[in-house]
Amino acid sequence: MSDLEKLFTGIAHYASERREDASRPHKPLASFVEQMERFRLTVQDEGVPAERVISELIAKAEPGLAAMTEPRFFGWVIGGSNPTGVAADWLTSAWGQNAANHLAAPSAAAAEAQAGAALLDLLHLPREASVGFVTGGTMANFTGLAAARGEVLRRIGWDVEAGGLFGAPAITVLIGDEAHSTVFAALKYLGLGMQRVVKVAVDRNGAIIAGAFREAVAQADGPLIAIAQAGQINTGAFDPFAEMAEALRGKNAWLHVDGAFGLWARATKTHQHLGAGLELADSWAVDGHKWLQTPYDAGYAIVKDRAAHIRAMQIPASYLPGAGDGARNPSDYVPELSRRARGFATWALIRHFGRKRIVEMISRHCACARRFAQVLGAEPGVEIVNDVVLNQVAVRFGSDEQTREVIARVQAGGVAFVGGSDWRGRWVMRISISGETTNEAHVDQAAAAMIEAWRDIRDRN
Repeated sequence: MSDLEKLFTGIAHYASERREDASRPHKPLASFVEQMERFRLTVQDEGVPAERVISELIAKAEPGLAAMTEPRFFGWVIGGSNPTGVAADWLTSAWGQNAANHLAAPSAAAAEAQAGAALLDLLHLPREASVGFVTGGTMANFTGLAAARGEVLRRIGWDVEAGGLFGAPAITVLIGDEAHSTVFAALKYLGLGMQRVVKVAVDRNGAIIAGAFREAVAQADGPLIAIAQAGQINTGAFDPFAEMAEALRGKNAWLHVDGAFGLWARATKTHQHLGAGLELADSWAVDGHKWLQTPYDAGYAIVKDRAAHIRAMQIPASYLPGAGDGARNPSDYVPELSRRARGFATWALIRHFGRKRIVEMISRHCACARRFAQVLGAEPGVEIVNDVVLNQVAVRFGSDEQTREVIARVQAGGVAFVGGSDWRGRWVMRISISGETTNEAHVDQAAAAMIEAWRDIRDRN
C-alpha cells in the first residue's frame, strides 16, 4: 500500500470497529479537564507523520467521546449519523469541493439541487420553494428570518439589504412563549432583538394558543414576522399553523416555522396531522442530522419566495459566476461562500433510506416515546408531565432534587444517556428518541435503569 492508502484504510478499519462495538457505555469516560490535558499541544519546528498523528488523535479522543450514535442516547434530538451518510461525508472531504458555485463544482451544486427537491417532496412543502444547505437549525432559522426581514420591509419600500436597519420601519415579531433558543439567537444576529419580541401565550404542552395569537396580530401595526414551532423542545408540541396563517391573511406578514425535528412528522401517515396547515407558511427550518440521520453539519433553510431568499443571502462579486441558464449556485441560499458540499450526504441518505424507511423510523421513534411514558408513568412517584405527541418525553421523579439525582445516576451508569431541563419552574428529565436503531427493547432497558435509580433514591429518602 501507498502511505495514503494505509492512512485512509486504517481510518476505515477503526471506524467500522467502533460502530460495531455494542459494549460501549453511553457516556464519555473522561472529563473536559482530563481531555484538555490529553490534547495539550505545542507548536514544534518539525511535523509528525500523518499515520502517527491519526493514531494519536484516536487514542486521545476515545476517552472523551460520547456514544451519540448508539441506540440508547436520549439526551437530545440529534440522530445517529447513518454509515451511508458518513461514507458520503468522507467522500465529501476527500473530494474537497468548495460548494459555492455551479461552475467550479457542478456535482456539488447538482446534488444540492436534487436533494433539495427530494426534501420538499418528503416534507410535502411547496415545490417552488428554494432550499439552502446550512449548518443546522440555528442557521436555518437565521436564513429564513433574514428572508422574512428583507421581504416585509421591501413591501413598504425599504431595502434592508442595501440600507440596513438604521432608520428602517419597526418590525413586530410574534413568537410563542416557549420558542427554542436558536430562534432568539437568529433574531439577535439579524438586529431584530431577543427582547423586542411579542410573546404569545401557550397551552399546557407549549403550543401557541390560537386565540391569543389572533389578539396579538390584531394589536400589531406595520410589517410583521410570526414564528411558529413544529416540535416544542420539551414536549414535541405543534403550533396551530392553519389558524395562524389565517390570522395573518391580508397583513404585511411572514410566517416562519422552526421545525428542526418536528417538520419530519410531515413525512409520515401516523403523525402528519400534527403539521396540518404548515405548508401555508413562508419559510421553514429543519435539520438533516436529526431524523434523516445525516452526519454533522446538515440543516435546511426552506423559503417559499426564492427571490426573497436570494436577496437575503447572495454574495455578489465580479469573479463569481452567475446562476443563469437554469443553473443554481449553492452560495446564493446560505450565509457562506466557502463551505463543504453538504448535499452529497443528504442525497446519499434519501437514496439509501427511501420514503418507507424514513417513515417507519419516525413512527417507531414516536411509538418508543409512548412506550417510555407507559413504563415510567406506571411507577409510583414518577410523573409524565407532557402530552406525548411525538418523540419527546418530559419526566419528573419526585422533587427537583430527586429528578436531578436520577438523571445524574443514569448518566453515570452508562446504560443510557439522558438530559435535564428546567421547564416552567420544575426540573424534568427530557427523553428524546431519534437514534436510527432505537427500538422498544432499548427503551425497556433504559427505563429499567431509570426506575432502578429512582427506587433507590426514593427509598433512601
